[in-house]
Amino acid sequence: MKHLETVVLKNIDVPQFYNFPAFLFLQPLLKVVRRLTVLNCKLFVLPCESTAALSKLEYMDISDNILTDLALSQMMCDGKGGLWSLQTINISRNHLLSINSQLFTNLPVSLQILDVSDNDLTTFNIELPFLTELYISGNKLRSLPDGGTYPGLAFLSIQNNNLLTLSRNNLNDYNNLTILEAGANTYVCSCDFVAFMSSNSTNHRVTIGDEFKSYTCISPDAVRGTSVADARLSVFECHAALAFTLLCSGILAVFLLVAGLCHKFSVVWYIKMTWAWLRAKRKPKLKKGELEYDAFVSYSEMDSGWVEAHLVPELEQAEPPLRLCLHKRDFIPGGWILDNIMDAIEKSHRTLFVLSQHFVRSEWCKYELDYTHFRLFDINDDAAVLILLEPIDQKTIPKKFCKLRRVMNSRTYLEWPDDDNQIPRFWQSLRAAIETPEKENENFAMDLM
Repeated sequence: MKHLETVVLKNIDVPQFYNFPAFLFLQPLLKVVRRLTVLNCKLFVLPCESTAALSKLEYMDISDNILTDLALSQMMCDGKGGLWSLQTINISRNHLLSINSQLFTNLPVSLQILDVSDNDLTTFNIELPFLTELYISGNKLRSLPDGGTYPGLAFLSIQNNNLLTLSRNNLNDYNNLTILEAGANTYVCSCDFVAFMSSNSTNHRVTIGDEFKSYTCISPDAVRGTSVADARLSVFECHAALAFTLLCSGILAVFLLVAGLCHKFSVVWYIKMTWAWLRAKRKPKLKKGELEYDAFVSYSEMDSGWVEAHLVPELEQAEPPLRLCLHKRDFIPGGWILDNIMDAIEKSHRTLFVLSQHFVRSEWCKYELDYTHFRLFDINDDAAVLILLEPIDQKTIPKKFCKLRRVMNSRTYLEWPDDDNQIPRFWQSLRAAIETPEKENENFAMDLM
């Protein structure tokens, strides 16, 4: 009996194992035991007095029992002594909830192999500087143990836990780790994790010891339930900053392209024209007898001298006088320009355009044309009367005024003559173009009187 080095107890139902009568008498034999296995014996406690006697014990397997945290603490004599030669301990498949440094204080520094698999551990934080193998699978850990507390660890099995992430940074703290088994977990398949798994065999000293297929993605949604080996992440998921920059650049480029096309093809102008035209359409049209003006005059401020010195006196002071609408004089002060223009056109028989190079270049005149163009040429009569103060190259007229170009090509317009002898004929032709049939009948009746 003095040479008894191995004790194996399996599948024995002894609820009060520590009170077994012969056990106390066997205490002298415990001092020579090197390997102890108590497997599936419903062991729930092992007194400190018994473990303290196991001074030469190197291997202990007490798996498949019902030990709790408190019972394990008592077995370890609350860190006050015992099991100084222990190198391997297997406490798997018990009822442990947490293992921390306090519970395992003063464990033998010689401990090299520890198996705490298939418990309910949520915390594992102990310092074991000479530990080379750690089996901690089948628990509820959410992260790897701190690698700094296991400087000699070469093998780590942490399968079937609640791990969510894994990367090179997590493993760099393990100075000597060469084999990792971490499958049967559901991972957040980040780009770092997928890259680490795919390049593990060639670019990292740690080797994955279990099947890649057991590493399953829980997110992103596109790869949920997929093996990490089969996961394919998009550039937006792996390079979010770059992808966001490229996306913003693409959106900006498209925006600039659309803006350029809109400017080139005058899309905004057509939208504004359509809106103005629709507004004008909704307004009730005035009957000819209700119109206030014979003509609305559209001209550039640069040509206001000619308008005020020649046009207005010649038409308004003649007999019978014509009623002209001028924006400087007749627009409502403070009113919105669009409303003023549309009202002036609606209340006028004709619209008289005084065309010149100034008119074509004038922002005001372009603005005025913008908001009157559709309304002016929506009706098929002689509502527009054109006067050319000077020759104008039609190429200088914006292409968006297509109807204005068509009118200039198809209709005879009046040109301000260079010969003073032709000026009276010019005014006579202009009055004839502006005067309405009703006005002509009125003049004829006055002549008869």
